[in-house]
Amino acid sequence: MRELSYWCELAWLPPGEVVAGVLVRIEGSRIAEVTLGVTHPPAGAVRLGGLTVPGLANAHSHAFHRALRGVTQREKGSFWTWREQMYGVATTLDPDSYLKLARATFAEMVLAGITCVGEFHYLHHTPGGTPYDDPNAMGHALVQAAREAGLRIALLDACYLTGGVGTPLSGVQLRFGDGDADRWAMRTESLTKCYRSARDVEIGVAIHSVRAVPAEQMHLVAEFSQRHAVPLHAHVSEQRAENTACVERYAASPVQLLSEYGALGPRSTAVHATHLSDVDIALLGGCRTHVCMCPTTERDLADGIGPARALFNMGSPITLGSDSHAVIDLFEEARAVELDERLATERRGHWSAAELLAAATVAGHASLGFPDAGMLLAGAWADLVSVRLDSVRTAGASQADAPEVVIFAATAADVHSVVSSGRQVVADGRHVLGDVGAMLGEAIAEARGPGRDNGEG
Repeated sequence: MRELSYWCELAWLPPGEVVAGVLVRIEGSRIAEVTLGVTHPPAGAVRLGGLTVPGLANAHSHAFHRALRGVTQREKGSFWTWREQMYGVATTLDPDSYLKLARATFAEMVLAGITCVGEFHYLHHTPGGTPYDDPNAMGHALVQAAREAGLRIALLDACYLTGGVGTPLSGVQLRFGDGDADRWAMRTESLTKCYRSARDVEIGVAIHSVRAVPAEQMHLVAEFSQRHAVPLHAHVSEQRAENTACVERYAASPVQLLSEYGALGPRSTAVHATHLSDVDIALLGGCRTHVCMCPTTERDLADGIGPARALFNMGSPITLGSDSHAVIDLFEEARAVELDERLATERRGHWSAAELLAAATVAGHASLGFPDAGMLLAGAWADLVSVRLDSVRTAGASQADAPEVVIFAATAADVHSVVSSGRQVVADGRHVLGDVGAMLGEAIAEARGPGRDNGEG
């Protein structure tokens, strides 16, 4: 088993303390030993300058949305008009082009310090809805992309059966659906068997939303999660229109409906959770359901500002996601949780830097089925992310205020080294795959299709 040592100028250690001179010894994919008080790098140890934190967890991603960056800013519509442009990209992808796009997108994540991604996957079949020869070909492409980019993946296979509450699938939506939850479960069971012995892959499940899964079929997804002891994620109350349709059909909010059908609990994550009642907040917190905030996407799509602190105070662990990838920067997502709440309340100081770092690390990994990640501790996954403290954004940081500077001023561009599962994937700000920008440019041009890279169509 390969052994490596990294000497950290400063390291963020549990329960949230910044310590100088920390030596981390790695065996294989795990941290073997953490030694404090090492004043100089020992012979053979790799020096990590700045502040080293555990690997970040991107708890909510749709990899193919990366092809939309910039293009959707030309229109002044809503979530629903943005969705039509997203569907346009969804029509073009096949397993080969999806592999290219996802690999480049995941590599961008690694450059930003992300060592685990929760990929909310519903692009299952051909554009007409016919399964590929291997019905999980698109899922396999995502797993391969994550491995080649150098991060772990929780592939959250989404059940997607209707185009709206009580509305059948149509158009490109047909490629999202399996017909009913029983057939979804059969396909997902096959996917699970493929990766049963893989330590770097977690096959979780998802209820796309109350719009996409009829209430009477939700329990089958919840039972799958319970039977296999895997994460269950769901888009929840992202839009007011979703709440209205749910109440009209079921006389219950989305949170209440998911609770009734057994889809909430410590293994579950409610994504967005933007428009909630006090009852919804109490239900989510009372059963310790994670809540994934995606502030950049929520701002970009004009969704609103969710009650993150109220949820946390009621017992819901908060996690972070880049979702539609308008930007990929978990430091931006973390500070936005605080800054957006300031706008909503006209008060400062809802979250500490340590709480936001925990959301980006240990809480996010736990929500994705990797509870032994996100900590610089012996036995944990060997994920080390080092952030410069001498850039134009971070210069002047001291040991005492390094977490505040990183959370409230640093960007993904300040990440200079990433060790993921014991392998150094980023050194001096460069990914081992080479020019990730060029990879993205080529993959996005292919995903947008003829005429789409100039805004047409």
